[in-house]
Amino acid sequence: MIKAGIIGLGKMGLSHAAIVGANPSVDLVAVCDTSSLVLSGFKKYTNSKTYSDYKKMIDREDLDLVVIATPTKLHYPMVKYALGKNIHVFCEKPFSLTREEGEELVALARQKSLINQVGYHNHFIGTFRELKRLLQQNVLGDLVHFSGEAYGPVVTKEKGGTWRSKSSEGGGCLFDYASHVLNLIQEVLGRPTNINGSFLKSIFSKGVEDAVYSLLTLESGLTGTLLVNWSDETYRKMSTSITVQGKKGKIICDATEIKIYLKEANAKENLEKGWNIKWITDLAIPVDFYLRGEEYSAQIDYFIENVKQKKQGVINTFEQGLYTDKVIEMIVDKTKMN
Repeated sequence: MIKAGIIGLGKMGLSHAAIVGANPSVDLVAVCDTSSLVLSGFKKYTNSKTYSDYKKMIDREDLDLVVIATPTKLHYPMVKYALGKNIHVFCEKPFSLTREEGEELVALARQKSLINQVGYHNHFIGTFRELKRLLQQNVLGDLVHFSGEAYGPVVTKEKGGTWRSKSSEGGGCLFDYASHVLNLIQEVLGRPTNINGSFLKSIFSKGVEDAVYSLLTLESGLTGTLLVNWSDETYRKMSTSITVQGKKGKIICDATEIKIYLKEANAKENLEKGWNIKWITDLAIPVDFYLRGEEYSAQIDYFIENVKQKKQGVINTFEQGLYTDKVIEMIVDKTKMN
């Protein structure tokens, strides 16, 4: 039985706790948070030991893996401490706030041969996986342009005084929202290597941006746009999409469906001329425990299976998370030049 611990019991941490606790291969032996109210609930309703100090939890419990779901500013010291104790680590996104911290953690995990993963859950959504597969099959021919977008109602009125108003804590649309889209673009289409222009716009927040608009060039030379706004109340929740234009057609993909337009039929892929639609219900990854969306369980199951097999996964590694952080840094630097 794999022994697991969780650090941080906010929205994501509680979700991870439920998923980890439901996995038949795992014993959730300990949890850590600074909220006495949350910890009292775990004491009353679970067999997990509770801690308010993550170092004490790691030192006292013989953990095989730990899930870190704390504010971004705490990722570096917590991940480093866990890796130093030879514990496999799943860390929520974004990975780190600085390139130097991220590079140190990537090197340490590699040096100790520890399984590592960052929580970019979109790679476990069937539609986005199908988008990547179709592009690898060259269904659109030579690519012309792409657009990565995300909108949602996170900050819809004048706001200040929380972690979301402090860039030093990972607040702001770029780190918290746009990172999801950048990571998708990076792993589905290719790594951005140049930022041709960028605007970070504050709408309601004080001290951080609520919208990100950037022009990107990928390593292949393909160019496209990043359009993200978390102050859009016309959306009930976060909506992420990628649109790709090619010489043979176009694909529009989000978490619920993938729409494929082809100038000519593709018999190999059973795609007709014109519009074709595939739904998430036909593409979803099957999971034993469903919470908030199969992608959240699928990513944790993937991490746990890699720990069991003692084999580093190829999806959402620390190195991939670090590259997304580097692109964020590139966008910030480009904005300062405007």
